[in-house]
Amino acid sequence: MARFSTHNILPLHKKEASTNGAPTGRGANAGNKPFTTRWRNELVAAAAEFAGTFMFLFFAFGGTQVANTAAIASDAATAGQSNGSITQAPNTSVLLFIALSFGFSLMVNVWVFFRVSGGLFNPAVTLGLYLIGAISPVRAGFCFLSQMLAGMCSAGIVSAILPGPLNVSTTLGYGTSIARGVFLEMFLTSLLVFTIFMLAAEKHKATFLAPIGIGLALFVAELVGVFFTGGSLNPARSFGPCVVTRNFPGYHYIYWFGPLMGTLLAFGMYKIVKLVEYQTVNPGQDFDDHEAELFKPPTNASTAEEVARPNVAAIAAEEAIRNASRGSTSPPLQNIESRLSREGKDQPGAAHTVRD
Repeated sequence: MARFSTHNILPLHKKEASTNGAPTGRGANAGNKPFTTRWRNELVAAAAEFAGTFMFLFFAFGGTQVANTAAIASDAATAGQSNGSITQAPNTSVLLFIALSFGFSLMVNVWVFFRVSGGLFNPAVTLGLYLIGAISPVRAGFCFLSQMLAGMCSAGIVSAILPGPLNVSTTLGYGTSIARGVFLEMFLTSLLVFTIFMLAAEKHKATFLAPIGIGLALFVAELVGVFFTGGSLNPARSFGPCVVTRNFPGYHYIYWFGPLMGTLLAFGMYKIVKLVEYQTVNPGQDFDDHEAELFKPPTNASTAEEVARPNVAAIAAEEAIRNASRGSTSPPLQNIESRLSREGKDQPGAAHTVRD
């Protein structure tokens, strides 16, 4: 009687090297690789974080420089206040331009780099993913250093290639107090980080579309925050321009403390929704029409396992294995409907086991 498990066949590239006859042990990679696979991966992720953060902030800073320079010129032309920042009256065109620059730049670059490093680009996001166990402490440390370095480099390049003084620093405006600035940064950052938790860290049918939601979350936050605090939500975003301009305001710490508190707030909300097993409240959201027809989750489920999405691909693989072991010529998908009706769901964390 044979036992088969889908984790041994799906996917094949995840099998251990020893099962394919490859040498294992400390010296397996010696002589042709200067680093172990782990450290190679960490360095690749760090390099991707640097490149992604640089590209994100370069285009965001560029858009901000354009908007603020135009606003200052307009103020001067109309004999308004010209003090190196946007006018004290809300200029919605400028605010919208800056918010779009940050939101769309983040969306595009997260979509490009998330397959490599996760597309974090923000020390606050890095901390949040570390807290929920999505990344290791080593990966978090490497990403933090890459993000801070990229923030300085992007601000420096924008200052060098665009005319005029660099005008992308985050400052408190319109009489915003330090306390208000801290709380505003906290709530804006919590929106961004919680969006990342629910769309990217929580795997679901639309995870591949997470960059759109993440970019829109930053866009919405920037619409509110730019006028009052500069809309940082990201210590690297505020630190880089301060280094380049050599001007650190006395309240610069709020752009570290506010996002830190926002990350902790988002972490608390995430732990609560996980604790109450949010999947049971509105089940079936990740089902397509075929899955919904085969598997009808209970309306008042008590556990997340009862409403878990059926792994149709794994069941199809098991049916193929069973038919092959029995010498059957029937189509491998013939019995999937009966399997779904019989089992109802996948057991999380465990592979399907097939017996013949």
